[in-house]
Amino acid sequence: MRHRFLSFTLAGLAGLLPGLGLADEPASVQMGPRPFFLVEDMKPGALKSELQACAAKRDRWRSSDFSIGHRGAPLQFPEHTKESYEAAARMGAGIVECDVTFTKDKELVCRHAQNDLHTTTNILATPLASKCVKPFTPAVFDAAGTLVRPASAECRTSEVTLAEFKTLRGKMDAFNPRARTVAEYMAGTANWRTDLYSGPTSGTLLTHRESIELFKKLGVKMTPELKNASVTMPFDGFSQEAYAQKMIDEYKQAGVPPRRVWPQSFSKDDVLYWVRSEPAYGKQAVYLDDANTVADLPGYAELASYKMQGIQIVAPPIFALLTTDAAGNIVPSQYARNAKTAGLDIITWSLERSGILADGNNGSYYQSVDPAIRREGDMMQVLDVLAKQVGVLGVFSDWPATTTFYANCAGIR
Repeated sequence: MRHRFLSFTLAGLAGLLPGLGLADEPASVQMGPRPFFLVEDMKPGALKSELQACAAKRDRWRSSDFSIGHRGAPLQFPEHTKESYEAAARMGAGIVECDVTFTKDKELVCRHAQNDLHTTTNILATPLASKCVKPFTPAVFDAAGTLVRPASAECRTSEVTLAEFKTLRGKMDAFNPRARTVAEYMAGTANWRTDLYSGPTSGTLLTHRESIELFKKLGVKMTPELKNASVTMPFDGFSQEAYAQKMIDEYKQAGVPPRRVWPQSFSKDDVLYWVRSEPAYGKQAVYLDDANTVADLPGYAELASYKMQGIQIVAPPIFALLTTDAAGNIVPSQYARNAKTAGLDIITWSLERSGILADGNNGSYYQSVDPAIRREGDMMQVLDVLAKQVGVLGVFSDWPATTTFYANCAGIR
């Protein structure tokens, strides 16, 4: 994941000499219209001019480890599906994420959470709905039509076997809290996303092993995230350490070298387990920060303690790394400076996950720089500061073409 600013001459050489191992990317990278739309939407300035010039002169786009497919490409494709992963690779994501959880028979599968099947799959519309820990409950309204109790459900991978899991189809992660029926509950996709790629023949769910084989075929590197279990651990004798070990074992069994894997977790215990028990893979283990606000972020002393314990990479949300100066410019935050001083590398998440920026409702990812975010093109300025001033290794994105486009124009491999 560690990127370097290389000349286009060397990048060209890599494309000509795949036999020497210099080319490590999908054969064809497709940008589509969105990155160009974002550049045109930027405020006039030096960065816009540079990106416009890059867009006009480049005739080939390359994948980059700076561009990380967050759950694949879930801006438009159902997350953690074969189709979403393939879309991310086509957009030049050098690294793609499988969030890892487990089924009733303790097989590893790709889902963002153990208890999200009711919002990310069609389970409620199948006979497997009877296995859900919390069945669908319709919304309740008072006589005036005011919502009194939102619709709800909870379905877990730990309630179904792997064979049952594989009968499900992925859908866009969403639900309608005002739903009176299952069909209405499943139809809650945000209006800035789409259901075009959520048809009955798409949304192919994958096991963790299947994701590894797909990623090998696609020529991308891998960043699995070990998800917290919704069930009490140990689960039927399956301990947390066995869970963490099983994830790494599946890479070893598939012959994937440690340099191509960045295991992640929000649990420091998981990360330290890999650092100590699987040092080859633990060297690139990523400790995810779950801070919701700037006030939740750790200070320098805590960051320095991570380094002392053997953690090399931290991954906070985007807002943690940015702030604004007196002139309103986006600049690195104190957290970003502290992490670098502590000797830690940084990855961040997640671009293209905040919907329409021009409406002023930018969500949590831009909270520390919200006054500076007023148009869709502002995310290119965010990327520029993250890359050149903060020095992040990579950026998770729900639409990797955006990060791939920027990486190509900045010369980041």
